[in-house]
Amino acid sequence: MNEKRKHSRIDSIYLLNYVRLDENDKEMMQGMGRTINVSESGIMLETHVALSENDAVEIVVGLKEDIVTIRGKVIFTQDTAAGRHQSGIQFLAIQDASLKTLRRYIDAFNALSANA
Repeated sequence: MNEKRKHSRIDSIYLLNYVRLDENDKEMMQGMGRTINVSESGIMLETHVALSENDAVEIVVGLKEDIVTIRGKVIFTQDTAAGRHQSGIQFLAIQDASLKTLRRYIDAFNALSANA
């Protein structure tokens, strides 16, 4: 299978809050999910409620003591055998401070994975 990703994915499991937004950036629904993997350009999110392709979302991820807020768009979805839903989310807007925190997390996770 050919890899299409620009950034490598780091496998992780973090609980996060997500908000599904309408075309006017109004909150349509809010829920909890977990991060399956993450990179600088996107995240795989597992939820109990299905999201749809092209849905706009805002996610808030806690990385140790830091909080990262990221806006994105669902680019694909798939159902799991356990009845959950996984959505690939492409980041659209991320604040500089959040990107720095995300990069620190990815670097630390890479270091731990290399030593495992």
